[in-house]
Amino acid sequence: MAKIKQKQLDNPFVYQGYEGPEYFCDREEEVKNIISALDNGRNLTLISPRKIGKTGLINHTFHQIKKENKDAICIYVDIFSTKNLLEFVETLCNAVIEDALDREKSFGSKVMDFFKGLRPTITPDFMTGMPTVSVSVVPVQAEHTLKGIFTHLNDLNKPVYLAIDEFQQIAEYPEKGTEAMLRSYIQFIHHVKFVFSGSKKHLMEEMFCAPNRPFFQSTQLMNLEPLKEETYYEFAKKFFEAKKGSLSQDVFHDIYQRFDGYTWYLQAILNRLYEQGKKVETNQQAVEAILFHVNTLAPHYQMLVSFLTDNQFSLLKAIAHADVVEQPLGNEFIKRFDLPSASSVKSALKILVDKDLVYQSAKGYIVYDRFLGLWLKRL
Repeated sequence: MAKIKQKQLDNPFVYQGYEGPEYFCDREEEVKNIISALDNGRNLTLISPRKIGKTGLINHTFHQIKKENKDAICIYVDIFSTKNLLEFVETLCNAVIEDALDREKSFGSKVMDFFKGLRPTITPDFMTGMPTVSVSVVPVQAEHTLKGIFTHLNDLNKPVYLAIDEFQQIAEYPEKGTEAMLRSYIQFIHHVKFVFSGSKKHLMEEMFCAPNRPFFQSTQLMNLEPLKEETYYEFAKKFFEAKKGSLSQDVFHDIYQRFDGYTWYLQAILNRLYEQGKKVETNQQAVEAILFHVNTLAPHYQMLVSFLTDNQFSLLKAIAHADVVEQPLGNEFIKRFDLPSASSVKSALKILVDKDLVYQSAKGYIVYDRFLGLWLKRL
């Protein structure tokens, strides 16, 4: 886990990374439940869409754990970009070694004994100067190395908490039996407590709730909901008032409703509003803050949609204009936006969902990235 900066921030609305409890809103009940589950021998599965605050909650929970027990080892690893078992093992190796460097400033004997065969390369980060680690694992040794990582963590004689984010990725690895192999290792590791988190609800629930899957009923499940609007408003308002400004509750309400309370978008917009002035009193100020982010991301979105087929792009744009679509294969929706046949829409929809461009929420299908949705509406 990255170090927490102690200095006071110029802008308190953090939407990249974690900067400490002062800049983190609420989630007291969720933190309490996670720690209680882990400390009582129950690994935990945390499920939520992206941008709702899942990663921040994990980092905040780890901060609280280390506050109570300075010997606790908390490791966070995001495997979203991994495509196979080998990349998973290398990513986990890097996280474990970086944690050892962060805690000890040099390799402890136990770390060296295990990792010396992997020949890790330690180089200074070109931006910060801090040491960074890269590990290359021989493909045929991936499974053996993974078992060794877990054994190493289990033998540290300290409480170890390991969070694996976007855990549903392992279900898409080409190697068959990856889930079963991981489960066989994890079930015998009693000194490491696991948080498995993921953003693809249907995949995560299938992995942990289907009787034919290795992780069936092996963890306590938790679904993360948006922060309560009133709690969030009080949190945000105090920062504006601290610099003798104000934040209109009506304006905040409109922002909250527009983005369904998703933390990342609210933080991004509040960050811009805080930067722009002391008093936020009109919806026009919020609109300008939103457009700032949409326009900043426009080149990225232009490149993103350039890789879509005409059918995929037409469907994505139609969903954006509709805001939410309950029945994307229905005649009414198809005729309204002049889309091709239902079979073509079905094929395009599957691709958009697989690419995380469209998400099936409780209300229906939506454009996953809300800023992307607004950009598409403005085309």
